[in-house]
Amino acid sequence: MKEAQIGVIGGSGLYAMDGLTVLFERTVPTPFGEPSDPFVIGEIDGVRVAFLSRHGRGHRLMPSEINNRANLFALKSLGVDTIVSVSAVGSMKEEYRPTDIVLTHQFIDRTRHRPDTFFGNGIVAHVSFADPICAAVSFGLSHAAREAKVKAHIGGVYLCMEGPQFSTRAESNLYRSWGVDVIGMTNLQEAKLAREAEICYATIAMITDYDCWRESDEAVNVQAILGYLQTNAETASTLIRQAIPSLAARKRECLCVNALQNAIITDRRIIPQQVKEDLAPIVGRYMEPEDISHLSQP
Repeated sequence: MKEAQIGVIGGSGLYAMDGLTVLFERTVPTPFGEPSDPFVIGEIDGVRVAFLSRHGRGHRLMPSEINNRANLFALKSLGVDTIVSVSAVGSMKEEYRPTDIVLTHQFIDRTRHRPDTFFGNGIVAHVSFADPICAAVSFGLSHAAREAKVKAHIGGVYLCMEGPQFSTRAESNLYRSWGVDVIGMTNLQEAKLAREAEICYATIAMITDYDCWRESDEAVNVQAILGYLQTNAETASTLIRQAIPSLAARKRECLCVNALQNAIITDRRIIPQQVKEDLAPIVGRYMEPEDISHLSQP
């Protein structure tokens, strides 16, 4: 049963979704453990939406503690085909100011030891990830930003660092020399898993600070960030409400839809049966009917 079409993952500052008519909450078990929080299922303009607080209510999970596999698997199990992810980031460019948003198109990975694939344990897949953001969803968000008069920068590179500490000045200046636009701690693993799950994914990066490269400012600290989070959360909610009807109505003709079509390289005959069962919501369409005795249900 498709319980929601659009998934919204809220980051620092966005712990609830303004404008969402709440219908119920859903706890979704997964083969990868528990998601960050129960999913809030509701409607915006008649569109079913599943909202998840990435860090859990009360912000109890560090970036490296987030169970991204469980979060994305659960969204797939709920029937979500499009995810809008919101996260707080630091700006690496003078013209990208706190309270601006950036609709990034690329990532650089500087994380360590974070699970970022559904595969392994007897099944291997290599999805294309050259363009990690769904262009159609990003375009829909950029159009909605113009309509809502939200200050948005279109495109750019999101560097995903490990955290939870912020950058050193040496690191911050190195990343600027790479042409990075924003720096955050969460979104890359979500994007990888969304692609494997054949879910369209895009990021709304909400700027809270200038990291520590801008020596005319005090180095980034939590107190300074908190001052911008509420404004950013209101902006993100406005943008998402504006975008959801068109995102839901669009015809999915992007490469995300069939990302696994030629990606699974393991001989189907030797994939362990339990793995086929566990991953049925993701790989079931690429297995023979007799390979899957039942589809996992939330």
